[in-house]
Amino acid sequence: MLARLRAGLGAGCAVHEQWGRLAHSRTTEKLQREYDAVVIGAGHNGLVAAAYLQRAGLRTAVLEKRHVLGGAAVTEEIVPGFRFSRASYLLSLLRPQIYAELELQRHGLRVLPRDPYSFTPLLEDRNPPRSLLMGHDMAQTQQQIAQFSQKDAQAYPKYEVFMGCLVSAISPLLDVPPADTTALGQGSLLQTLRALWPLLQTAVQVLELPFLTALALGRHLPHFYEVLTAPISKILDRWFESEPLKATLATDAVIGAMSSPHTPGSGYVLLHHVMGELEGQRGAWGYVAGGMGALSQAIASAAATHGAHIFTEQAVCRVLLGTDGQAQGVVMQDGTEVRSKVVLSNASPQLTFLELIPQEQLPEDFVQRIRQLDTRSPVTKINVAVDRLPSFLAAPNTHDNQPLPHHCCSIHLNCEGTHLLHQAYTEAAQGHPSSRPMIELCIPSVLDPGLAPPGCHVVSLFTQYTPYELANGQPWDEKARNAYADTVFDCIEAYAPGFKASVIGRDILTPPDLERIFGLPGGNIFHGGMSLDQLYFTRPAPSYSTYQSPIPGLYLCGSGAHPGGGVMGAAGRNAAQVVLRHFRRLRWQRWN
Repeated sequence: MLARLRAGLGAGCAVHEQWGRLAHSRTTEKLQREYDAVVIGAGHNGLVAAAYLQRAGLRTAVLEKRHVLGGAAVTEEIVPGFRFSRASYLLSLLRPQIYAELELQRHGLRVLPRDPYSFTPLLEDRNPPRSLLMGHDMAQTQQQIAQFSQKDAQAYPKYEVFMGCLVSAISPLLDVPPADTTALGQGSLLQTLRALWPLLQTAVQVLELPFLTALALGRHLPHFYEVLTAPISKILDRWFESEPLKATLATDAVIGAMSSPHTPGSGYVLLHHVMGELEGQRGAWGYVAGGMGALSQAIASAAATHGAHIFTEQAVCRVLLGTDGQAQGVVMQDGTEVRSKVVLSNASPQLTFLELIPQEQLPEDFVQRIRQLDTRSPVTKINVAVDRLPSFLAAPNTHDNQPLPHHCCSIHLNCEGTHLLHQAYTEAAQGHPSSRPMIELCIPSVLDPGLAPPGCHVVSLFTQYTPYELANGQPWDEKARNAYADTVFDCIEAYAPGFKASVIGRDILTPPDLERIFGLPGGNIFHGGMSLDQLYFTRPAPSYSTYQSPIPGLYLCGSGAHPGGGVMGAAGRNAAQVVLRHFRRLRWQRWN
């Protein structure tokens, strides 16, 4: 095995060298002193915004402080020969318009769909223990659910239709800026209608739905409202009785959120995570070939093809303001000034407004609102290199150790019931890492073998709940990190004996680590909680939800803006459309 591993590591290093050249290939252009638009941060939203701006003819530069493009959507070699999607790790939410309009497939994006997609093994006194395997074949999924409840097996297709109707109603809101409430009642009827246009667009799209779908929307409106506002546990209790099914579905309602299944509004977080699609399959999630960094590289390639300049290791220290208070470019860490007509920030609202802008230039109530944003994060991401596939008691490996269908899935551990998720949340809310954390385990190298040496695999562990600040002022030092990781590994070992012995290396990213490395405030993967009080009209703050900021010429284009987090690209695309409208207005004013 060691000889095989060494040979594989050599091949892996060669692949990494090639990947490194790709990751830095956008830095060959010389940074100019003036552009039409400068984008701060080369996260996927920033790259999307740059691609649309440059495609429309605006000379655009993207400035990234790290050595690699992509923000949280990156591929990094942490253990020699093993390439990890170090932060974000699955794709579904990317808006289909972006995929088509930027021709990402032509620029190298290849998505690996998963079917089945969800596997929940149980710890129980049976031999073998039961498990719940869910996929796109509804009949097979119903058979799996029927192990726990015939009633739930019959209800599940109706639940899927119900959620699909709700997604149809809300999804159009993702692709346009929120209605501009500041313009309401302050101008002519035409100006008022223009401010309400996003909502009118959504209404028109709903009316264009098939008659029966539209009819269902109206009939179920009170139930839809309940999904958006109630605890997900209440919604799932109405539909189902079997705990493994409810807990598996509830993971999408709490993932990335410092909340319990019993927290009001957690239903929206679930809805947010089922709004995506993959190759026409609603709610499907898949791996990106080459890791999530390959997505960022495809978007960067699309932007660069049109002429955008994209730079790594170029840190912005502040936004350059004119005497009139308008954004006129950025100042680099070395003092270099790069001037531009507009600036777009892919950074979080906190970093943008509390670090890159002098506070006296901003309204006091706005600054207070930004300081008070809920950025609590429950997430610790652990990337693991292993020398063999895990073998679960509920679905043991074959003698040849070849991947089985469940190895392609998101594998949910400690999900026997929603009470376990609530218990894990409660511990973290008191400042203690969960003793039995919720674990989503993925093995992308099953479908993408080039990520690891032959016979080996990369394992992604998305775990909850861990607090940003530990109780009694204890630091998140190496001892605390490793103690929590050991707890996670002990849990996995209970489901898949031998897992710990297979580990070659691991990379532990607690909430403070996610903040420090990726600029995620509080370690929050969404740049801020996705609770109803921090969405749509109020994201990131009331009166500033349309990507514009109190600083003229400065726009937000990251996950801290509408419609929020996840690898969607919607914020980048929408912000670019707002900026382009700004330029069109200026051009029209000059002509008239």
